[in-house]
Amino acid sequence: MFSDIFIERPRLAMVVSLVFVLTGGIALFLLPVAEYPEIAPPTLRVSTSYPGASAEVIAQTVAMPIEDEINGVDDLLYFSSTSDNSGNYSCRVTFQSGTDTDIAMVN
Repeated sequence: MFSDIFIERPRLAMVVSLVFVLTGGIALFLLPVAEYPEIAPPTLRVSTSYPGASAEVIAQTVAMPIEDEINGVDDLLYFSSTSDNSGNYSCRVTFQSGTDTDIAMVN
């Protein structure tokens, strides 16, 4: 039904599509940032440095206690950690969308 109107009147179809594009362009600049949807889940990074320790020592003395505490946090999706032989430990903790990162960091 509507397709017949736009097929018979291509200029009308162009005008309607231009109105939609202009309205979207105007709304893009007027929409507040708080109204944009979250694309990626919130992520926190925990890092420590234990100079002179090997990766195995860091995994046993630093990583295990931290990961045991992280494992019980609310809204946790997953976490991944790395340690190297220069004494550095890093853990990325990913939460469900909508989780407040400040509260998650305290937990």
